[in-house]
Amino acid sequence: MCRALLYLGEPVVLDNLLFQPDSALVRQSYMPKMLNLLNLAGFGLRAWDPASHAPQQPFFYGSPSLPVFDRNLKNLAEKVRASCVLAHVRGVPYSTAVDISLQNVHPFQFEGLPWALAHNGDLAGIQELKPLLARSIRPDYLPRIRGTTDSEWIYALFVSQLADATRPAPEAEVFRAIEATLGIIRAAREKVGVALSSSVNLFIANGSQLAAVRYCFDFGCYRTDDAARVHEANLTFLSLWYTLGRDYRLHDGEWKMGGGAEHAQSILVASEPLTRDTSAWVELPEYGALFAELRGGRPYVSIRLLD
Repeated sequence: MCRALLYLGEPVVLDNLLFQPDSALVRQSYMPKMLNLLNLAGFGLRAWDPASHAPQQPFFYGSPSLPVFDRNLKNLAEKVRASCVLAHVRGVPYSTAVDISLQNVHPFQFEGLPWALAHNGDLAGIQELKPLLARSIRPDYLPRIRGTTDSEWIYALFVSQLADATRPAPEAEVFRAIEATLGIIRAAREKVGVALSSSVNLFIANGSQLAAVRYCFDFGCYRTDDAARVHEANLTFLSLWYTLGRDYRLHDGEWKMGGGAEHAQSILVASEPLTRDTSAWVELPEYGALFAELRGGRPYVSIRLLD
């Protein structure tokens, strides 16, 4: 099962998120602290730098290989500073039936749209669900789905629920699009009779806003004869954490957000904290959704519980 992170705020060197902390995202690919599974199916990121050429277009990097051995990624991470980051290490069931390829590497982002999305979870019965989900996806988005993952379908559903996916959206609209996406999936599951525990932790960003979702359909629901069809990560409620502060870097020999939440200029959201010390991190509640954007140079954060 995957690990992911979101960042919005003061420009940060990617190395400070991906490699340097004791539980940095790249380390989580082979040594996660809150998941007893390895994440060996690739790495991808979007990173927005307001000082770069065409700042509305993020840096893109993706590879189906292990990020810990990726020298290109390490070299880029040491040089690139970004004010908004969405990064993801992909984990999949250990099976020869799984497709490990670049087209399945998260985050997903259709050309011409600012929104990017990564998913931590596994939708049971996705092949049965696709014909029903397709009815709620804009016809011009359907041909852009190139991979085989459930995650890209969730992304296509989400951007289809936005009034105008070519630009950022108000907080209320983002929450509505998230709830509509989950509602469409829920209705499709009911129609085909899928009632297996299926995690849908989502990480969404567009360069100036971010959203995160901690959610699971039918958590804990499966019969003994279903056990072989349930990804073992769906047997627990997948974690999601966030921390607020001035900037994320090495402070007095310890990786953390400096300045405290009361003086926050940045927010960092992750599947699990980037350090063993979790005291400065807050766990998003189960069935919770988080929205954040910078207002007056400070992160405005809103959290709500979903149906």
